[in-house]
Amino acid sequence: MRINITGKNIEVSDYLKELTEKKVGKISRYFKPETEVNVTLSVERTRHICEVTIPFDGGIIRGEEVTGDMYASIDNVLDKLEKQISRYRTKLSRSLRAGVEFPPMQEEVEEPQRRIVRTKRFAYKPMGIDEAVLQMELLGHSFYVFTNAETDEVNVLYLRKDGNLGLIEPSNPQNDDD
Repeated sequence: MRINITGKNIEVSDYLKELTEKKVGKISRYFKPETEVNVTLSVERTRHICEVTIPFDGGIIRGEEVTGDMYASIDNVLDKLEKQISRYRTKLSRSLRAGVEFPPMQEEVEEPQRRIVRTKRFAYKPMGIDEAVLQMELLGHSFYVFTNAETDEVNVLYLRKDGNLGLIEPSNPQNDDD
C-alpha cells in the first residue's frame, strides 16, 4: 500500500508522517499492495482536518474528520474508514460482486438496512449554475438537483463542509479523455 501524505497550511513533521503511515498501515490488510492512499492533513485556524481517500478496484473510500487536535483527527478518520470498509464488505457479500478481496474480520457487525421513507417529485427547467445556487439558497437546502442549461445534463449542486459549493456533473468513463 502506497501512502501519500500532504499538508495544507501545516508542515508535516517526520514524527507526524511516521505516525500517520503507521495508523493508515493498519487498514492496508484490506487492500491490494499496489493500492494508493492519499492523506491530506490541513489546519484552518483551530480546526485540524484529516482527509483520507482510497481509490481501489471496486470504488472509492473516503473519510474526513475535523477536531481541535491533529492526532485525534487521524484516529477518528481511521475509525470511520474501518466502519466504511466493514459496511462495504457486508454489501459485497450480499451482492456477490467480485474484484475486491477482504480478509475475514474478527467481528462482523450487521448494519441496519436503510430504506427509502420519502419520495419527492418536482418540476424543473434548465438553468445556469448561478440560478441553481440562488434556488438552493432560497430553499435552504444543502443540495440542489437541476438541468444545466449549458450542457443539458442533470447536475447536483451541494454545500461542502468548508462552506463552499461543489458541483457534480455526469461523466461517461468510455468517452473521457482525462
